[in-house]
Amino acid sequence: MLSWRKAVLVGLAVVLLLALALGFREPPAAVEVVEVSRGPFQVTVEEEGRTRLSDRYDVSAPVSGFLGRVVLEPGDEVGRGQVLFLLHPHLAQPLDSRTRAQARATLARAESSLELAQALVDSEQARVDLARAELRRIERMVSAGHMPAEVLDQAQSEMRRATASLRSARFAVDVARHEKDNAEAMLSTEQNGNAPAPIQVVSPVDGVVLRRLRQSEGSVQAGEPIVSLGNLSSLEIEVDVLSPDAVRLQPGMRVELERWGGDSTLPGRVRRIEPAGFMKLSALGVEEHRVWVIVDLDAPRAEWQNLGDGFRVEARFILWEAEDVLQVPTSALFRRDAGWGTFVLRDGRARFQVVEPGRRSGLSTEVVAGLVAGDQVIVHPAQNLADGVRVRAR
Repeated sequence: MLSWRKAVLVGLAVVLLLALALGFREPPAAVEVVEVSRGPFQVTVEEEGRTRLSDRYDVSAPVSGFLGRVVLEPGDEVGRGQVLFLLHPHLAQPLDSRTRAQARATLARAESSLELAQALVDSEQARVDLARAELRRIERMVSAGHMPAEVLDQAQSEMRRATASLRSARFAVDVARHEKDNAEAMLSTEQNGNAPAPIQVVSPVDGVVLRRLRQSEGSVQAGEPIVSLGNLSSLEIEVDVLSPDAVRLQPGMRVELERWGGDSTLPGRVRRIEPAGFMKLSALGVEEHRVWVIVDLDAPRAEWQNLGDGFRVEARFILWEAEDVLQVPTSALFRRDAGWGTFVLRDGRARFQVVEPGRRSGLSTEVVAGLVAGDQVIVHPAQNLADGVRVRAR
């Protein structure tokens, strides 16, 4: 009987000791856990940019005179040859020999510029024809499986660049023709009588009014700008990127344009990376070497018709992308000796695991070796977390 009571007391003492040990034992550390997964992966460079018009023209007064009220408003569409404003020249004064020679030289220069612009149109038209023929040939080769799709992307990008260059060349012809008309007006005012006829200044291009620099009537001097015109179909994006990132970019590279005001992401392509950089102060006051990158919009005009000149956008340059990549949050990786590692949650404990990372893209990193899909890794591990420590997921 005594031995039985003794055994019960010993058992109770053991249970009490175990309960006390469990009660005073340090609880598992709460950690944030994320599952390793496979999915789409992009290596990107993100920067803020703005829209700009590659083709714009400031229409100025061809001669000194009295300007009539400008009734056009910013945003109004104008056609080539449409009257923009009326200008009543001052009473013509005989030109001295020097001024007359300068006016004739200006006219000759304008005529030469017009001839040069027309020759450039012919050259750009030949470039477009060649790019179109090459694109058709590559489309047939790609559809037959004899060429990779990347070659087709390059051909399409070249076609877009050639078309944009042709559009700019035609715009230059219109501008040169308008300059020639202004130069002729300068000479014609001298030859009129005492009451020179009012001059109708017309639009040299099809486009919209970007700015109205003068509205009220009054005296103006020759060469004073009155309205600024542009063609919104030639809208492009300029983005200044850090010079180390600019080295990684290539013409034709895909770009995603976000936060421009619309609900969708606009597609674009890198057209040109300018060869000269410049210095810029960052928001923290640090001097940065940056480079201008010009991006063409790939979306139809109807998708971004509300965009105008000087609007803000955010550009994401796609350096590399794949559809099925094993990836882990970058915050789960840390340096250990000469390599990289992470903590994996296994059986309620944190286990150190050596990892070989690959490409990085912001918050995610490609996993080359060390992890498999479904592993649970600890993100933002504490400095005192060690291999084998008991943890629990939050």
